[in-house]
Amino acid sequence: MSISSRLVTSMCKVFPTGEPESPRPELTALRGESLSFQLAYRWEGPYRDWGRAEAESELPVRVRTVGLVPCEYPCHPWHDEGYLTTEPGLYPDLLQEPGRFGIPLVAGQWRSLWLDVETKNAKAGTYPVTVRISGGDGVLCEESTTVEILDVELPRLPIPHTEWFHSDCLADYYGAEVFSQRWWEIVGNFVKTAGEHRCNMLLTPVFTPPLDTAIGGTRRTVQLIDVEVTKDGYRFGFDKFRRWVKMALERGIEYIEISHLFSQWGAKFAPKVMGVENGVEKQLFGWDTDGGGEEYGGFLRQFLRELKPVLEELGIAGRTYFHISDEPAAEHMDSYKRAYNAVKDELLGYNSMDALSERVYYDEGLVQQPVCAIDHIERFLEDRPDKLWGYYCTGQAVDVPNRFIVQPGSRTRILGALLYKYSLAGFLQWGYNFYNSQLSLYPIDPYKVTDAGGAFPSGDPFIVYPRPDGRPEESQRLILMDEAMCDYCALCALEGLVGRERVMEILGDMTFKSYPDERGLLELRQRVNEEIRKNI
Repeated sequence: MSISSRLVTSMCKVFPTGEPESPRPELTALRGESLSFQLAYRWEGPYRDWGRAEAESELPVRVRTVGLVPCEYPCHPWHDEGYLTTEPGLYPDLLQEPGRFGIPLVAGQWRSLWLDVETKNAKAGTYPVTVRISGGDGVLCEESTTVEILDVELPRLPIPHTEWFHSDCLADYYGAEVFSQRWWEIVGNFVKTAGEHRCNMLLTPVFTPPLDTAIGGTRRTVQLIDVEVTKDGYRFGFDKFRRWVKMALERGIEYIEISHLFSQWGAKFAPKVMGVENGVEKQLFGWDTDGGGEEYGGFLRQFLRELKPVLEELGIAGRTYFHISDEPAAEHMDSYKRAYNAVKDELLGYNSMDALSERVYYDEGLVQQPVCAIDHIERFLEDRPDKLWGYYCTGQAVDVPNRFIVQPGSRTRILGALLYKYSLAGFLQWGYNFYNSQLSLYPIDPYKVTDAGGAFPSGDPFIVYPRPDGRPEESQRLILMDEAMCDYCALCALEGLVGRERVMEILGDMTFKSYPDERGLLELRQRVNEEIRKNI
């Protein structure tokens, strides 16, 4: 029996039905950089079998399989021509440790191994790496390459990067009671993986986040702030909030993102706020609460006044960001303005931001740091804000970068270079682990449903999978996002050596709608590495 094999880059999506088209990877990295590549292989045997995979190198190399996941809704009908496929099917995404029987050898199909090279403590130099697959008759295939480690430490990511964290989905999926020790362990595991992959900002549910929830609907309560109604107003407890922040900081999180103070899409209502009144727990505010009304405004002002000293105590006041409401449209101006005015005095001197496409909210002074949809960013580049963020979600499906499963990996990884070129102050994506249908009507099994129940292109709602033991399994797209941020950091390292003007020359004329493909991105990074090598 025999195997066809070849090395391909981390950006290659190895579909089972076709030979992968990908340049041979050039493996050069700064110390501490995420560095991954793949061994694509096709089993030529007549029946299914199992193999053993191993990597041999002086550097630690982790070996995983790239599993296929169902993509029933791979893309919107209104898509561009840059997708790998537009047909429903099973496509590569899930990274898993080899099972008890080894790696799958599926007759007549291409599959791939995922190789992560540990660079953190490596000395500068060139290291051979050999990857092989063995079977009952010995070595079935073997491929070799080299990894070069440059004598430069990869700088830390200098901007916030948030993938919205849905702690209620973890409680639902694992059947773990919110705030139980088991829930805290699971949350900590998922936060740790985020921090390890340069997702350095964490959405923090002071109240249950009013995100992707049907009007009148509800999501499981994950409110960190204890609230008690008193004759003089409210009494707040911050013990769970303190525990959350300390847990996050211990796991690589640098920035705390306070969940939205008003409902999504217009700030018309309050989020669900639970509290104790006369010894009984009840819902104090929600869909029946006027977001801009005095009752809820008074509650928020008292809460914010008591929260701010806690932020100072924890040392995170300057690294905490507030939201009013997510994605207000032009017709929501009046309700958003009422909500903003209810809390603006308490938020003076603090970071605040909101995702939006309409520039008028910034021009009216209602949004301090606009988080702009990248397909609308041109509206903000002329007379641009001091701090301009970018985001994408389901709607950014034409021409611009995104991270859908059926898009080329280069379309995900190019983000880092674009964030650097446009000097964006941060990046936001809404789904680190959203395991619900659209509008949170019901929970889904993310191993079976990758599109929020046929609503969003597969891969948009989440970037990690929930392993049965309470730990996340990573996706190819999570690593590609990490590599994108590594590219950003490498550009920062080069800027420190040769100046921003030279780095911009190397980047050329790319835009959010015109950017290099896989080969072009590899060549770009090679030029960056060569420039660093020459100047250290």
